[in-house]
Amino acid sequence: MSEEFVKIPQDRLGVLIGKDGEVKRLIEKKLSVKLEIDSEEGLISIFQKEGAEDPLNLWKARDIVRAIGRGFPFEKASKIFSDYYVFEMLYLPDYLGKSAKAWERQRSRIIGKDGSTRKTIEDLTSSDICVYGKTVSIIGDFDGVADAREALEMILEGKPHSIVYRYLEKRKKDKVRDFGENKSL
Repeated sequence: MSEEFVKIPQDRLGVLIGKDGEVKRLIEKKLSVKLEIDSEEGLISIFQKEGAEDPLNLWKARDIVRAIGRGFPFEKASKIFSDYYVFEMLYLPDYLGKSAKAWERQRSRIIGKDGSTRKTIEDLTSSDICVYGKTVSIIGDFDGVADAREALEMILEGKPHSIVYRYLEKRKKDKVRDFGENKSL
């Protein structure tokens, strides 16, 4: 039997379990997995049930648990049930070292005034972004997540927001143009 382990913050366990255990049960049922939750440690063990048809469901369950653990509400994390959505996480210390001041400054740049930067990146990439603790996480289709990650990395490198937005607008136009060309084939 295959298994995965995920550690999530204790303040996110309630979201994973859901009212009367409904979120946990839904994940288990839809993905043919079993979630064992150690609420003292915040450790989630995910087991693939015997006879489960899709071996990728174990990874989907892991990513849904990780997304909830990184601040997404279940409604957004549940997009990962689909084969078209993926989860990716950036760990700020990997980009900024150990400086808590640098993390906070860059978190603020990513979020923007009243969430405007985060919202703009989400809109231009058709993805969802959550800033939680020392992480920035993304849920979206493969291309959207790749573009959002690139935009977030540009911000973390200190590039001006205007350059990031221009990059994303160009990517969006290129995709629309490419889709139109491919559609006529």
